[in-house]
Amino acid sequence: MQLVFATHNKNKFKEVAAQMPSYIELLSLNDIGCTEDIPETANTIEGNAALKATYVKDRYGYDCFADDTGLEVTSLNDEPGVYSARYAGPDNNAQANMQKLLDNLKGHLNRKARFKTAIALTLKGAETLFLGICEGSIIEEPRGDKGFGYDPVFQPEGLSTTFAEMSLQEKSAIGHRGKAIRQLIDYLSEG
Repeated sequence: MQLVFATHNKNKFKEVAAQMPSYIELLSLNDIGCTEDIPETANTIEGNAALKATYVKDRYGYDCFADDTGLEVTSLNDEPGVYSARYAGPDNNAQANMQKLLDNLKGHLNRKARFKTAIALTLKGAETLFLGICEGSIIEEPRGDKGFGYDPVFQPEGLSTTFAEMSLQEKSAIGHRGKAIRQLIDYLSEG
């Protein structure tokens, strides 16, 4: 079975490809000639994942899955949420996003947060959604040098380490993206 993973992120593609069963031939956007940035204009994480998967199916004809991830902080009304990657503005980077988050949390006692990954699958004319959630909290200062994005300030519930202090395998075992990918693989294995 051929399946496109709608991402231009080579590291994310490699991470997901390593988990796929051998009967799935995973194709990248570059493999199918899709070099454009797919618009993410929905106001939810689930909506953006669905937009990307539908875009590939409609324009290129391939069965496809796409993901979108956001960090939701309870005391900030679930911000940055769908805007996680561009929280500090369109031209800012992960460091600026993380700093804006820490600045906005100053004075807040409730630092509960959760990472949420939505994976939308278009397969044989049907759409299916998978959600992976990891509960935790935002610490006051970054720790660790692994991972990316908000990983240095996110501490999963029940642990004393941040995502940025964990190996990729440790993070995948408990993290939001790993949970959603396992649901996707289970679903594909049943079909």
